[in-house]
Amino acid sequence: MELAERHALRRVAGLSTELEDISEVEYRQLRLERVVLVGVWTEGSVEDAENSMAELALLAETAGSEVLEAIYQRRQSPDPATYVGRGKVEAIGEIVRATGADTVICDGELAPSQLRNLEDRLKVKVVDRTALILDIFAQHAKSKEGQAQVELAQLNYMTQRLRGWGGNLSRQVGGRVAGGAGIGGRGPGETKIETDRRRINTKIAKLRRELKEMKKTRDAKRAMRHARAIPAVAIAGYTNAGKSSLLNRLTDAGVLVEDALFATLDPTTRRTTTADGRVYTMSDTVGFVRHLPHQLVEAFRSTLEEVADADLILHVVDGSHADPEGQISAVREVFAEIGASEIPEIIVINKADAADPLVLARLQREEPHSVVVSAKTGEGIAEALALVEGELPKPGVEFKALLPYERGDLINRLHQHGEIDSMEHTADGTIVAGRANQDLAGELATYAV
Repeated sequence: MELAERHALRRVAGLSTELEDISEVEYRQLRLERVVLVGVWTEGSVEDAENSMAELALLAETAGSEVLEAIYQRRQSPDPATYVGRGKVEAIGEIVRATGADTVICDGELAPSQLRNLEDRLKVKVVDRTALILDIFAQHAKSKEGQAQVELAQLNYMTQRLRGWGGNLSRQVGGRVAGGAGIGGRGPGETKIETDRRRINTKIAKLRRELKEMKKTRDAKRAMRHARAIPAVAIAGYTNAGKSSLLNRLTDAGVLVEDALFATLDPTTRRTTTADGRVYTMSDTVGFVRHLPHQLVEAFRSTLEEVADADLILHVVDGSHADPEGQISAVREVFAEIGASEIPEIIVINKADAADPLVLARLQREEPHSVVVSAKTGEGIAEALALVEGELPKPGVEFKALLPYERGDLINRLHQHGEIDSMEHTADGTIVAGRANQDLAGELATYAV
């Protein structure tokens, strides 16, 4: 239903009566923005630079734009004034005028001064990679918490980039004389930019309070799972690697699936069981990307705690991508930032139906603790489940107990949260041996033999 809603308003390609044709449009936007992509290549190979530009083009299309041109420049470091250097700004200006573009997107985070200088010289809107990702998140956030997190990230980004119109538009204090100022009120007053900054800071404080309240609910649910000793598995990885598709395959979750970057932002947790009956949870999380804006990491910290608090991470990698190793390192950088580096990790190489077998073999050689699957066809899903069940934390306390037949509830809990090695029915009750967690073992101690 969510997918149908996203595709409910689309333009039919090729039927426009305008002189210029508008191709098939992303949902929520009837008129595509015409953009030129600009990158600065400071390190790595030419292939790395082209992969980065290709990803920027996908981000731009997901946000609802038509890419006209993409250019990148080799430099030691970005120009501190204009990002690309004065001569290249003039060349980009010529391209913008020739193509009729209305937006320039830069593949990096621009300083406020760079943004202002580029807009002043190019005479069109300039957007950096961070603002582009924030815009996609704003389009795709569904839950109240997700929308608040995105708004907080956008306001934090905007605070440093407000543009005022100078002192001539400063606000004067009230009064009916002296041009509305009155006695003692002839000073410059509060400028428009100061008013904007104050309102943004007030809104940020309000959003932080709201997210703090929402975090209590999330923490309470997580604490309940910890109290019951339910193991948690987090599905994490690069955006559009197939995390939601994998969750649907493993648990029949029914999560929205779309071939787009950041299609799902809100985490989904599903309860599932192992082949021997033990209960555990599996959570889908927000996708990562190269140079994920730190504002988003900060705003989505409560969501990313699902990964940091997990007992096991399923790290999903797109096997058909041009640079899967780059995806793995980018995701692990975020793991380090949120304190999830020490958690056991299984690499799940997805999209085996579309990937090159040589690439799959290379990835498995580089990552020994990995499994190849296809969430689309179901290939390798059984092996992945078996690997997950083998890696789940084992109950630590051994026991042997004679349980009366009226305590069938304990037998049921042992099946769900413990491991049973042997079970024998006798005239006095059921003799059970195995392993359980600390709390359950304490209850069984009464019946120990």
